[in-house]
Amino acid sequence: MARLSYLLRRGASYYARIRVPNDLVEIVGKNEIVKALGTKDEQTAKRALWPVVEAWNRQFDDLRSRRDITADDKAVATWQHYEATLQRDDQRRNALPTSADIEAEKAKIMERAKAGEISNIDPLTIFDATLDLEVLKNARQFEEQTRRTKLDALQKHLADGETALVAAHVDAYAEDNRLLMDAKDPDWKDTAQRMIRAEIEGLKRTLERDKGDYGGVPSDPIVTPATNTARQAAAPGESIMELFELYAAENPKQITADTLAQARRDIGNFLEHVGSTCPAHRIDKKAVREWKALLMKYPVKATETKAFAGMKLAQIVKHNETVKKPVLTSRTVNRYLAGLGAFCNWLVNNGYLDVNPVDGMSLAKDKKKKVFPFTTEQMNTLFASPLFTGCQSDEAPRFWSKPGNILIRDHRYWVPLVMLYSGARPAEIAQLLVSDVRQDHGHWIMEITETDDGEETGKSVKNVGSRRVVPIHSELVRLGFIKYHASMKNAGQTRLFPKAERNERGQMIADFSREFGRYLTRIGLKIGRGISLYSFRHGAFDAMRRAGYLDEQFGYIFGHQTGNKVTRGYGVLPQGILEQRVELIEAISYADLDLSAISPK
Repeated sequence: MARLSYLLRRGASYYARIRVPNDLVEIVGKNEIVKALGTKDEQTAKRALWPVVEAWNRQFDDLRSRRDITADDKAVATWQHYEATLQRDDQRRNALPTSADIEAEKAKIMERAKAGEISNIDPLTIFDATLDLEVLKNARQFEEQTRRTKLDALQKHLADGETALVAAHVDAYAEDNRLLMDAKDPDWKDTAQRMIRAEIEGLKRTLERDKGDYGGVPSDPIVTPATNTARQAAAPGESIMELFELYAAENPKQITADTLAQARRDIGNFLEHVGSTCPAHRIDKKAVREWKALLMKYPVKATETKAFAGMKLAQIVKHNETVKKPVLTSRTVNRYLAGLGAFCNWLVNNGYLDVNPVDGMSLAKDKKKKVFPFTTEQMNTLFASPLFTGCQSDEAPRFWSKPGNILIRDHRYWVPLVMLYSGARPAEIAQLLVSDVRQDHGHWIMEITETDDGEETGKSVKNVGSRRVVPIHSELVRLGFIKYHASMKNAGQTRLFPKAERNERGQMIADFSREFGRYLTRIGLKIGRGISLYSFRHGAFDAMRRAGYLDEQFGYIFGHQTGNKVTRGYGVLPQGILEQRVELIEAISYADLDLSAISPK
């Protein structure tokens, strides 16, 4: 499967790039957009990349949503124009002079005549003095004739296919409803003709009113009250993505930056279905249900697959009926729904929604276990394989499984071993700083934390409970982990594993995690699914259970929140004093595990 990169390097500088969706190439005028990220540092470029890409995607969504006009839009435009015609008539009638106004003007003329201001022998003076009176007396007749003239003109235009008399109204409606269409589009002309028919019906009602008949109704079948509403555009500052950014800034559940970034991408996927201009209050069960149905047919890593380049959600699902790529699992679909659901909870709490439309929408969980711990035999084979004992090259992953004299001793070597004897998550280990590993009261520990400085050393953890102190197992010390730490410190490194990188989505060593699974396949340990890098974490859990500990006794050492909501809120000391933690970590052992191939000589 080919990976599509949004990151482009030209010379020493980095750029963001994106393919313009196929259906928007003609509007945008190019096939690809490129923007300088203003940096020569790859990590800085990766952090700056996604906001640029997401902004482009929002622009594409906006263009796409403005292009489309529905039958509902046309029906609303027709009825609104009919009602506007009658409203203008009401305003004009209210402004017409009454009999009292005419009598008052006559009285003014008589007063001027009595005062000698009007000469009864000068025709021009008499005409000038009575001109306003004549205007008042003929105002209604003139107004009626104007409407009749326009009615005749509109009927002629309708017959001839002309649209000039309503063109400004069509353009205004398109702009107000964020619909991108011009006079060349068939939909624009169809909307214009509907508006002409609506105004003809409205003018007919005004002529009936001239005779005192206010009960008339349209006879044209298309001029009827709209049963549905036109596509609504969100008010400035209240689009779904703008509100998501407020939610992210508030972060009520204090979720990690990585989880927020994932949720932002998931919400972006939802917007591909409902449109980027959809107001938050229009998120309903129907929209979520339809989105879920698409996700259940959505291929894995679709945005990184060339076969789907330039396509959006519905197009990808449709095209996958032909290319037949593997689709998302129920668990992944539920993760998408969970991200939207958490955001909708915030919308409910802040008055944008009355109820959470995601409630009850999750798919049934697959009870079949997806990841299993390694067996002792599998681990013995793994730790005697070239990735740990020497391979042909440490560059391309395809060389890792071939025996050679190149020793890999960076995160690719240590993360599996640290997971084996700590149960920590791979990203938590890979992001450690040199300063996070130290001695405390005679014990070597690693402190798993997060920072908010936004620098290259910025880290994240899965949740609040994930921040913790984990003693370093004596077997890791024996294997040389502390010596490796000292070498990084002496080299002036800030990070313990400086070559460990985040992918374009901001996920720490996600690429290595994927390649590790492929490595297991190459060396014959893996067929299909079942074991992965996370198998080490599962194995550490089982090691604790074999040692006689209950889950609630050791969960905190693995970063699982324990205690009820009340007890978690009191005190400042972390659960489990250091000696207790050391005892727990040292309880991790594996009978018959053979690490002689990587043990110090």
